[in-house]
Amino acid sequence: MSAAFQGITRPAHIAVATAAALAVGGLAAGGIGSDMLLSLLTQATIFAIFAVGVGVLLRQNGMVSFGHAAFYGLAGYVAGILIREMGWSGEGAVLAALGGVALFAFVLGFVVVRVPGIAFGMLTIAIGQSFYQGATTSRSLTGGADGLHIDWPQTLFGVSLDTLFQPHVMFMVCWTALVLCVAGLALLLSTNFGAVTEAVRDNEERARFIGIRTLLPRVLVFTLSAFVTAVAGTLSALNTGFVSPESLHWSVSGSALMMVIVGGYRRLWGPALGAMLFFLARDFLGDFAEHWLAIFGAALIFVIVFAPDGFSGALVGLWRRMRGGGKSRGAAAVQAN
Repeated sequence: MSAAFQGITRPAHIAVATAAALAVGGLAAGGIGSDMLLSLLTQATIFAIFAVGVGVLLRQNGMVSFGHAAFYGLAGYVAGILIREMGWSGEGAVLAALGGVALFAFVLGFVVVRVPGIAFGMLTIAIGQSFYQGATTSRSLTGGADGLHIDWPQTLFGVSLDTLFQPHVMFMVCWTALVLCVAGLALLLSTNFGAVTEAVRDNEERARFIGIRTLLPRVLVFTLSAFVTAVAGTLSALNTGFVSPESLHWSVSGSALMMVIVGGYRRLWGPALGAMLFFLARDFLGDFAEHWLAIFGAALIFVIVFAPDGFSGALVGLWRRMRGGGKSRGAAAVQAN
């Protein structure tokens, strides 16, 4: 059976996995009758995109960011301000928010990626908190601590809001965005760009020695990470019609980082799995314990100690052992015959 798949290319594998993931989302959207559960899954999916953005930075650059909430909240604020204050169309505001955040991250990246280790994390906190303070104090523009309500137009990309805001439709929109983000990253990182960024991450000095310009690849990964996070922020603003300074706070970045650790960052879909587990645990444990986050923190320690690659790594390892066991039994049967 494995020989039959040897000729299948990696892009083909990604295309099949993407189609399967979209089908699973469609089945979930059509099969779940509870609007409350669909709303919870929509929020989890939005944060899954956020976690994927944080995870790809850790995976390709080896950098831990505590300030990615700045890109998450900034995307919502930019879209909301353009619609509310400048009368932009919804489509133009969304595209401007995504492009503006990506451009800002690209320029910022030439400064921050030069800072190594824990200093990078501290610098990202400082940048993120400056946006948080700015959003809190600029009441005339952002609504201050009360937040900014966004009056989305009646249609967005040709779809009416009445249709878009139906729970199963909104879930499917967010799920599709998640699947396409992971698939796009997988395709990009399967090219030479992925190999270059991994070489720079593993040994930057050696990469320079063989002629690789190391700064630009790290900046591009930082920009890509910010863009994916901005997609999550835009979807959140669309889903709630509201954005507040709390979305810019460093604790939001910390939550996303926990999702990355729980799910595992070595696989692109790992952070998304971690986000789903985080939200489901919050909903379940919230019914039994007031301080559910302490329980989740204990579970996080357990994962770090016993499953360093997160739940995604544990699942892949289990799958490989099952396949290996099946092959071993098959080989033994052949030898016995």
